[in-house]
Amino acid sequence: MKKALTLAALVTAGLASATAVQAAEGPLMVRLRALSMKVDNGNSSTAVVPALGTLEAEDKVFPEIDFTYFITKNLAAELILTYPQRHELKFAGTGIGSIKHLPPTLTLQYHFIPEGTIRPYVGAGINYTRFMSVKINAQPAVGVDSPIDVDRNSFGLAGQVGVDFKVADNWFINVDAKYVRIKADNVHITGGPLAGTKVTDLDINPWLFSAGVGYRF
Repeated sequence: MKKALTLAALVTAGLASATAVQAAEGPLMVRLRALSMKVDNGNSSTAVVPALGTLEAEDKVFPEIDFTYFITKNLAAELILTYPQRHELKFAGTGIGSIKHLPPTLTLQYHFIPEGTIRPYVGAGINYTRFMSVKINAQPAVGVDSPIDVDRNSFGLAGQVGVDFKVADNWFINVDAKYVRIKADNVHITGGPLAGTKVTDLDINPWLFSAGVGYRF
């Protein structure tokens, strides 16, 4: 009987220990979120024919993944990643092509209630955007049959607010909002008599609203 009680106590202690290990929150959180990109489109009018208007990119909805590493209980670094996003572009209301951009963003966050069920945070950081697959032609909008190119690199500040809701051991529901500065300053004609002429700029500067699920290791 004594041996049976001892064995039962050991099993119970082992199960309790395993449960504690399972529930422990490590320093790394991975989230998968659905993201809605609302483009600012605060672009300047064309320098060639000012009356024509501005260059506009479309809004997008797409998945993203982020990795958050907790440096301390309150302080964390978050890297936000996605695949290259394709935007249809309109110039003065006329479709003139498309462009892709890859916008990884790194923020430093402060988590106000790091051990609560509801865990709000704020963050600030930097965005790097690489523009690629530029397929734009000026002809539909300005009557010049020539390709248009843009500056390929953009650096800008980013800010965010969000909250994690703990729903089970290590599992969270997340909602998040960010504002990111993304801009190509020099949208220019590349051929013909107007080669090198700046047409406008491309201010994407999106609001990013996201919701998803996270797991903390």
